[in-house]
Amino acid sequence: MFRNIAKKSLQFIASGLPVAGSRSYMCAIRGRSSVVASGNPDQDRRQLVELAMQVTERRGEEVSRATLASDAGVSRTVVDRHFPEEADLFNAIVELWYEPDIAIMEEVVASDLPIQRKFFEFFARRFVRERARFEADPVTFALYCELGSNRFEDVRGYIDLADHYLSELIAEAQAEGFFPHLKINQALTLINQMVMAYTSPQVMMMIAVRLEEDKLAAIIDTMFAGLSGGDRGAKGVTGLRVAS
Repeated sequence: MFRNIAKKSLQFIASGLPVAGSRSYMCAIRGRSSVVASGNPDQDRRQLVELAMQVTERRGEEVSRATLASDAGVSRTVVDRHFPEEADLFNAIVELWYEPDIAIMEEVVASDLPIQRKFFEFFARRFVRERARFEADPVTFALYCELGSNRFEDVRGYIDLADHYLSELIAEAQAEGFFPHLKINQALTLINQMVMAYTSPQVMMMIAVRLEEDKLAAIIDTMFAGLSGGDRGAKGVTGLRVAS
């Protein structure tokens, strides 16, 4: 399932079409009032999704197929052909939103960088992109976060995909001796908690001014310096005592 999501998104990138949220994307959709059939179903579908995102941002709410058909200047039949159910349209928007993140993760995992650097790039590249999206238009960014929270089950697959790629990196790190005495799922949970401020858009919106790549690098360095399983003295205390 994870590979299918990634493969589908990367096919859009390889097509050379503008990426959602990028400057070229915004220029491409600005002023567009109708969809012209190109003869390429994937391109036509993408154009409809881009329009749906434009309508969503203008109206400040999730867009329906009926609204999309009206704004796109095409028949409802055309919209329904690409999106048979209302959920299909929302899922297509989510897919386009996450498309650049999937490309980043694929590139990092496949790279020959040292594992410690891979971890930093895995989180830092996505953080920099999301921060740029947020700074460019905080209101729109918050809108998409709200829509995603309201339909969490529809975006869960992309969160699981990120965990899948991170698990691959954890396995690679453990093969080099890092994160000893931890199962992959245990390391995954701990690492996600350590970098949550850099991966959670909701947290980022609250403390964006305090988040920096140098701080993230320090977290990654600390992680590789000592993250491990077992009792190393911090746990096992039965109660607190007043220091004498």
